[in-house]
Amino acid sequence: MKNILIPTDFSENAWNAARYAMDLFKNEKCIFHLLNVYTPAIASSRFMAANFDGAAFEDGAHLHSERGLKTWVERIKKWDNNPYHHYKTISSFSFLVDEIKDTVENHNINLIVTGTKGASGMEEVFMGSNAVRMIKSIKNCPVLAIPQDFDFVTPTEIAFATDFNRFYAQSELQPLIEMAKAFGAAIRIVHVQYEIMALTELQQFNLGMLRKYLKNVEHYVHTVSELNSVSKTLEAFTNELDIHLLAMLNYQHSYMERMTREPVVKRVAFHTQIPLLVIPELGMGLAPKRKSSGQNAVSN
Repeated sequence: MKNILIPTDFSENAWNAARYAMDLFKNEKCIFHLLNVYTPAIASSRFMAANFDGAAFEDGAHLHSERGLKTWVERIKKWDNNPYHHYKTISSFSFLVDEIKDTVENHNINLIVTGTKGASGMEEVFMGSNAVRMIKSIKNCPVLAIPQDFDFVTPTEIAFATDFNRFYAQSELQPLIEMAKAFGAAIRIVHVQYEIMALTELQQFNLGMLRKYLKNVEHYVHTVSELNSVSKTLEAFTNELDIHLLAMLNYQHSYMERMTREPVVKRVAFHTQIPLLVIPELGMGLAPKRKSSGQNAVSN
């Protein structure tokens, strides 16, 4: 079975991501691990009432978390009565990224699916801060980020953004290859250049290896000129070719790293309008194990 982790704060944004995951894997046996973390904000000691009961406060937050997860499972079962799908719930007093790292390691998670929600105005970013923290911190599991209002579309057109400057191992690309094969999708390799020029010898070699890995998958190579920023360029490309999913490998100096570092004013127009699959670089290390507060198994 696939093990899919879905962090949730019980919002409609998280619900939309969960529905996407269940539609995406409707024909596969999966265990969906529904994770809710609670970190009650406790005032500093000099403002805290002398009779403040921290344990009771934590117990109340834990009860709210457990009830929320139970309600979510009931809602899911009404919407997704799929015999291939089973559910486990995890409620934890922890920080989100710390708990995700532990859950990935302890439960053999194959994919993290999260919702994204950008801010507004000049604070707008290409995805929510929690999703960005996951992408930057999770080094041993792919992250699939689903835009807030995105309705599921079978991903038959997948874009893979790369500059060909790094050699990819076939195992790193396996999540992308598996998804393309599962849906009979075409992969459109997109190379964003500030100024169009011929590939270097190294880039040509890496492109050749990439095409070798994708020999059993329909694929095409596109070179496009940068429009002010990588994020805006990729947005224009995905819109023009009606791409259903954008994939990137996350490593030092990659497009993904550049996008999370771009100044707000440069990426203000990019809203992650399609799902984004971020594949971590192999061999970047695992998180240490720690025990989560509680887990419950629920079968459909």
